Amino acid sequence: MAPMADLDALRTRWHDTLERARGTGAPDPAPYADDLLARWSEPQRRYHTTDHLAAVLDRVDVLERYADDPDLVRLAAWFHDAVYLPDRSENEERSARLAERALPEAGLTPAATAEVARLVRLTVTHAPGDEDANGQVLCDADLAILAAPPAAYAAYAAAVREEYAFVPPDAFREGRAAVLRSLADLPRLFRTPYGEREWEGPARRNLAAELAGTAR
Repeated sequence: MAPMADLDALRTRWHDTLERARGTGAPDPAPYADDLLARWSEPQRRYHTTDHLAAVLDRVDVLERYADDPDLVRLAAWFHDAVYLPDRSENEERSARLAERALPEAGLTPAATAEVARLVRLTVTHAPGDEDANGQVLCDADLAILAAPPAAYAAYAAAVREEYAFVPPDAFREGRAAVLRSLADLPRLFRTPYGEREWEGPARRNLAAELAGTAR
């Protein structure tokens, strides 16, 4: 799944979000956008591309009424997979640390920076608390691909497999099944009212179908 998102549109979205979230007199947003987009366009990515970034931002737009601070959620979306190496397990932590370095320099307050980093780290588990409105919106936006129409879901699953092409087939099938089961075992995949209403059912059907396929 090659990156196909409109990079100029993404730069504009970054600019507008950062300008709303920070104070006046801060540095030019453009270099930060360029650095992040370069990261999201790295060659090892097949699913975690600028397409994924744009899709998560689109879903945050859909869910923004549920967030306490939708612009901080958007910034967390920009950073949540900014560091992504398929053979490493600390991508979320490294992405959060990148946010902690970049955002104060870009003009965010310490409190806002801490919230963005917290949200990025939350994508390790996708398990926001009942009172964590920002976390619920980010996690639902990130997991919305699970509710995609069957063809789009199949493309997502294939792209994930491409990212892990270095893993032998049997080992990948076993690992992927474990991930799918951990998701399927959650009492709720989606925590916002919209996500629960619109995405829970399709996502459960997709997970069940892919799990059945891994058992063959």
